[in-house]
Amino acid sequence: MDLSTAAWRRSNSSNQDGGECVEVSDGFAAVVPVRDSKVPHGPVLVFRAGGWSSYVSAFRERQLGS
Repeated sequence: MDLSTAAWRRSNSSNQDGGECVEVSDGFAAVVPVRDSKVPHGPVLVFRAGGWSSYVSAFRERQLGS
């Protein structure tokens, strides 16, 4: 998968120091590439869009319930 033109973004809840953050790229229809913000040229995990959406929803539910 060619990610050379991917536009990466961080969560709004990420701190400005670049700590424990991931970045995602929204420019792909069926998949969501994810990388460690501290290692932008490192490995990238690629998730199916539906799986990533389910993960984010579950994470948000746990965060809101805390």
